[in-house]
Amino acid sequence: MNDVLSSFLERFTKTEPSENEYLGEGGLFFCRKCHTPTQCRIEVGDVTRIVSCICRCQQEELARRKREDEETERLERISRLKANGIQDKALLGWTFAIAEDSPTVRMAKRYVEQWPEVKNRNLGLLLWGDVGTGKSFIAACIANALMEKGIPVLMTNFSKILNQMGGMYSDERYRYIASLSAYDMLVIDDLGIERSTEYALEQVYAVIDERYKTGKPLIITTNLTVSQMKNPEDVAHARIYSRVLELCTPVQVHGNDRRAEIGRGKQELVKNIIRG
Repeated sequence: MNDVLSSFLERFTKTEPSENEYLGEGGLFFCRKCHTPTQCRIEVGDVTRIVSCICRCQQEELARRKREDEETERLERISRLKANGIQDKALLGWTFAIAEDSPTVRMAKRYVEQWPEVKNRNLGLLLWGDVGTGKSFIAACIANALMEKGIPVLMTNFSKILNQMGGMYSDERYRYIASLSAYDMLVIDDLGIERSTEYALEQVYAVIDERYKTGKPLIITTNLTVSQMKNPEDVAHARIYSRVLELCTPVQVHGNDRRAEIGRGKQELVKNIIRG
């Protein structure tokens, strides 16, 4: 057995140094760049053999390539997550990097930083407030930040969900609703704008209830007040809002109507262009 192994190791034993090597201490070849051995001695039974090994600069180069490959793989994964998770591509640019500092933004950042506990304890958020105060922006910032960490997120709204379910049979609808649980975080934007038909409300409740059963976090934005949700107009809405308030901690988002501010800014810009 030793003879076979010795014969095999002889294939990896060089007798002459390459142009990047030199004969050094102990009769071993050394790298001219980092001056560490490119050969080492090993024991095969009672015989010592000299075989090739990797010098320090080669080890560093392999480590560098591994880091580059891992970073490339990480960026590709994030790209896939965002392509699948953000249905409105305009939201991809809504990140904490462009967010103005505010108590709500700081809360949202801490929420992302504490993600392991958030996920384990199923801590959802209900971002509520007036139109244009930045609820969707905060939710998108959280969604994008989580995906940057490699966490699967879906940000959508019930109007889109109901449209996608429109032509499905009951079994297909069930599988579709169950598939939403593949995402570690589900963000539902603008609760309350969807149709209020009996069918639509049943599906809305089914999506939220499925999230409850799977024990995964949910973020919802809405123009409704907490008072309105606690005092709904009918039983169908009561079921939905009760489940939402059980899953999600209400956070009021304050601020000026950003849409109105953007509109006024565009109006001034048009006026200046027209005036020359």
